[in-house]
Amino acid sequence: MKNRAGVYRSSLSGEARYQSFVPSPLPPSPPLILDENMVNLLVAAHRSLASLESISSRLPGMKPLVSLYLRKEALMSSQIEGVQATLEDALDPMPELHAKRDVTEVANLIRASEYAINGLKTLPLCNRLIRETHAILMKNACGQESAPGEFRRSQNRIGGPGSDLSKASYIPPCPEDMERAMSDLEKYLSRDESREDSLDFLLRAALIHYQFETIHPFPDGNGRIGILLITLYLMDNKVLTEPVLYVSGFLKQNRIEYYDRMTEVRKKGNYEQWARFFLTAVRESSRDAISAIDDLSALHEKNVRVIDGLGRARINAGLLFDYLEAHPIIDIGKTAAALGLSYNAVASAAKRLIEAGILAQTENEGRSRKRNRTFAYEEYLNILKKGT
Repeated sequence: MKNRAGVYRSSLSGEARYQSFVPSPLPPSPPLILDENMVNLLVAAHRSLASLESISSRLPGMKPLVSLYLRKEALMSSQIEGVQATLEDALDPMPELHAKRDVTEVANLIRASEYAINGLKTLPLCNRLIRETHAILMKNACGQESAPGEFRRSQNRIGGPGSDLSKASYIPPCPEDMERAMSDLEKYLSRDESREDSLDFLLRAALIHYQFETIHPFPDGNGRIGILLITLYLMDNKVLTEPVLYVSGFLKQNRIEYYDRMTEVRKKGNYEQWARFFLTAVRESSRDAISAIDDLSALHEKNVRVIDGLGRARINAGLLFDYLEAHPIIDIGKTAAALGLSYNAVASAAKRLIEAGILAQTENEGRSRKRNRTFAYEEYLNILKKGT
């Protein structure tokens, strides 16, 4: 049965027979129906996003926060795919002391995100950049089937662990159809002002994310790349100047609905219900980010006043405090090297911040109490950890 989202292709025969989905090229035909509810959601999403963009462009010290939010997004996006890691794991200054595969996967996504965002300065958002980003994401991944940086050459499926094609909840397009679909998607990603559809960029971002997840072009890592694609598309089209919109928290909290709504598009061609869900995600994610930035700004101002009252100790304490806002979990030795100060100077500054209630020593199993100690800016972390 055909709907405007695509058709099913039958493969093999007998008990081995299965049906893979072949998505129709974007934009949908007939076009999206923009009813009053959709328009209201679109306006609200843009208003919230514009407020977030305004704050991020004028707030002093926003660059370190953007970097930290990139790490939080990598964590949340990875958690959606079952990665077991915490924000503390992602920010650990000494990961080599307790390296875990899940932490490595989050670190890879952070590097992949940074690579892709920087790549937009010299490349359009295209399949080449997507593949190169995937290669970084899947570096040192377990199993040859991960095929870093390569589109898959075999049929994949979505389902529970150990499920075969006959029991899969969804079977993406076969490799031949996948290659064609990714070529069509690349054309839709291009910033062609002469294109026939005049859809708003947020609605296009919704369609692009759905389409990528439906195509599922890689053996592994599709979910993480698909979420990153939202930010990349909006930055490539100048809707965002900094990567400050992160929807993975909303998608994680509403994970079942997230999957169900994409399934509804494939089954019935109902793009509208997916678009409304996506716009809600943008609106709520923008509001959450604004709230967090407000809380972090208030915390910053409070602690700056505390440090200003430390007399002569305020200079090194201030340097360490600035460093903490980009690295809220620190090791004294590495921090001393980064700041160009002696070990004792940083240790003394850390002691002052502990006495002021800004910094706290963390509990680390298997580490010496004197060596390899780490310290955390806990109030700051608690704000960042919301939703994780």
